[in-house]
Amino acid sequence: MLTSREIRLKSRPVGMPSAENFELAAVSVPDPAPGEVQVKNLWMTVDPYMRGRMNDARSYVPPFQLGEALQGGAVGEVVASADPALKAGDLVQSFFGWREAFNAPAAAVQKLETHGLPPEAFLGYAGMPGLTAYVGLLRIAELKDGDVVFVSGAAGAVGSVACQIAKIKGHTVIGSAGGPEKVKFLRDIGVDHPIDYKAEADLTGAVMRAAPNGIDVYFENVGGAHMEAALMAANQGARFALCGMISDYNSTDMGAGVRGLFLAIAKSLTLKGFIVSNHADMQAAFARDLADWVAAGKMQARETVKHGIESAPDAFLGLFKGENLGKMLVKLA
Repeated sequence: MLTSREIRLKSRPVGMPSAENFELAAVSVPDPAPGEVQVKNLWMTVDPYMRGRMNDARSYVPPFQLGEALQGGAVGEVVASADPALKAGDLVQSFFGWREAFNAPAAAVQKLETHGLPPEAFLGYAGMPGLTAYVGLLRIAELKDGDVVFVSGAAGAVGSVACQIAKIKGHTVIGSAGGPEKVKFLRDIGVDHPIDYKAEADLTGAVMRAAPNGIDVYFENVGGAHMEAALMAANQGARFALCGMISDYNSTDMGAGVRGLFLAIAKSLTLKGFIVSNHADMQAAFARDLADWVAAGKMQARETVKHGIESAPDAFLGLFKGENLGKMLVKLA
């Protein structure tokens, strides 16, 4: 019988989570029952949306349960199979992250065809974060020729792909990130006007200097002062794709609010939030385009990697401290 370690939600955080909200536990994993597979995880992801699931509140996904292993994206290898659809050695994707190994029905995991990409790419630019950027720009913001695009959280997993897609499509891109290392990365991926928001006393002024003729698309990952800057810099009829607002995720109330929201009326702006799982019909088109972009050397990725299941809470907390450059991943032994 296999022994696996897992991370459980010990208590619900109030405000910023801490290590005390998590616990490491060991469990025994028996041989798979008929119709099941046994998987050892190789990689797992931590993502900002998981913070919402730690609250006991109604949302688009159910909350995590106290005393149970958390859930999230993972890539693993089948080590035993009791279902003909999969065999030992197959790579699979699942939402059974935050644990080293598990049994599950074969239908609950997806066989992974890597097409020459590293498996962990499917937790980042070739997976949900990449599709999020693709959907947000092309469907939600309805990217048009000549648009000037502003991306907040531009050095993160979603933002960095959004910047690159906009550049591939021929647009002027403004990207905001925190710190010199992240700004250098933005330059490396072709961002026309990187902004180090940590070094700017006036973020709105910095965005307006970068876009003297205004912005047409805003890809929102941060909220707060970034949203305010985008509202001020927006052209008439600009479109905002609201992907995330990480600055408010640990707020104990409704957040600090956004000044200047009345400009959405005066400028006839479109502000549209979206959840990527509602746009799975774009997956095939994204996969085709991504394959072409990777083959042409037009897509770069950065990853911040922690090691061992015990490091998963620290990796998650690091998202809210700006510690990740690109995708935050945990490599499992």
